[in-house]
Amino acid sequence: MIKLRRTKRAPRTPDASMPMLEHLAELRNRIIISVAAVLAGAIVAFAFYDPITNFLLDFYRDSINNGEITFIFTGPADAFITRLKVATYGGIVLALPIWLWQMWRFITPALDPKEKRYAVPFVLSAIVLFALGAFVAFLTLEPALNFLLNIGGTAQRPLLTYDKYLTLVALMVVAFGLSFEFPIVLVFLLIARIITTAQLRHARRWAAVGIVAFAAVITPSQDPYSLFFMAVPMYVFYEASIIIGRILKR
Repeated sequence: MIKLRRTKRAPRTPDASMPMLEHLAELRNRIIISVAAVLAGAIVAFAFYDPITNFLLDFYRDSINNGEITFIFTGPADAFITRLKVATYGGIVLALPIWLWQMWRFITPALDPKEKRYAVPFVLSAIVLFALGAFVAFLTLEPALNFLLNIGGTAQRPLLTYDKYLTLVALMVVAFGLSFEFPIVLVFLLIARIITTAQLRHARRWAAVGIVAFAAVITPSQDPYSLFFMAVPMYVFYEASIIIGRILKR
């Protein structure tokens, strides 16, 4: 009976591997949990839509010269679609601890017991860095809007749709939050021995070029302020990852 139970469970081998079908089943379950968490967060963000949007609109009010807010929508369903978008972005942010934890739990079987102890620091660091990225995004938002809305001169008056403005803000928060996860990725690759600190040191110049190119592409506003405030911290994180790697003797 004992042998039959072990056969049915198809346990992991000593190297922590599992059959492919079990890997796919585990991945499916973790995706389902992550999606459910995002949906729950989206419901919360949908319910608190008005406070969220009022907070975001303050940045637009401060970035225009006359201080007036004039938003339009051109279709009967536009306002509802905008609310759904805000709820979706809010759900992703609120569910961040859960889907990060699920991602880490899916990855850890490939690591040895010593490396698995980094699970909690990994998730906590990812949350803190995402929050830091979101904070920097809000610091960047007002000068970015000033640049974008006033670059055309006084002959042009901005007349934005509510949807496009809120989408821009949400994308900036997500873009900065995800870009600030950069050191987490590097440290994980170092822990997994996929890369070494020596390789990171030798690739400094190419890394700097790649970071600037990445920031230029991923920033939704495409303004120089966002590029600068994203690229500089990412390169600092790159150097910090090298220091951490040397401490870990990688």
